[in-house]
Amino acid sequence: MKGRKITMTLFHEISATWLDSLALVLFVGGWLAYVVFAERHARNVPSLHNTMNAFRREWMVRMIARENRMVDVNIMRTQTRSSQFFASTTMFILGALIALTGYVQQTLDVVSGLPFTMKASARLIEIKIMLLVVVFTYAFFKFTWAIRQLGHASTMIGAAPPQPEDNPEQYAPVINRIARITSYAGSNFNHGLRAYYFGLAALGWFLHPVLMIGATAWVIYILYAREFKSDTLKAMIEDDDRPAL
Repeated sequence: MKGRKITMTLFHEISATWLDSLALVLFVGGWLAYVVFAERHARNVPSLHNTMNAFRREWMVRMIARENRMVDVNIMRTQTRSSQFFASTTMFILGALIALTGYVQQTLDVVSGLPFTMKASARLIEIKIMLLVVVFTYAFFKFTWAIRQLGHASTMIGAAPPQPEDNPEQYAPVINRIARITSYAGSNFNHGLRAYYFGLAALGWFLHPVLMIGATAWVIYILYAREFKSDTLKAMIEDDDRPAL
């Protein structure tokens, strides 16, 4: 009885509507559903990630055949810097969000003054901020793991055997290992970027839960279009029709 009373008091303090609950469920469910769908759909049709995996393996075949591998080191350095940039940016965002929890009432006053906003309690604003904290914490872990994986791949490139005399494919186990590690790094980087996209959708909740629902659907559409229907993907998989030099 006492526990039920505490629960009812908590719900009263939050003062969340059914639209808020629906928006949160669709946000989390849409994110998880898209991740599962993208992984399964990519097994049957070309995707950016799988196409890049093929290029990563071809890259490692070329790397084995090169005597001077400074080109490969520079490529790894560029990819690592991209992950480092997002990891650092995510830390700034998390710091700002944590600081924002100390100004909930001020945030509530600012949001309430905006047009087309739905009235919310201070507790609900705290939940919205914590949702963003969870989203960007997830992104931070993905980006930092991608950095570590790229570092491991760089070490493996340095440990790769010297240029073979005949066929680089004789080092297929080495090539496949490094290609898989770079693929894992690319996958984690991709998941981190998705978190940024869904973080933008979660911002809509501060104004109105319907806006969050619409933004979530829009983000899922954008992610699908870029992963499976983009011009970049078409350029990667089309036949090479460049004139011979």
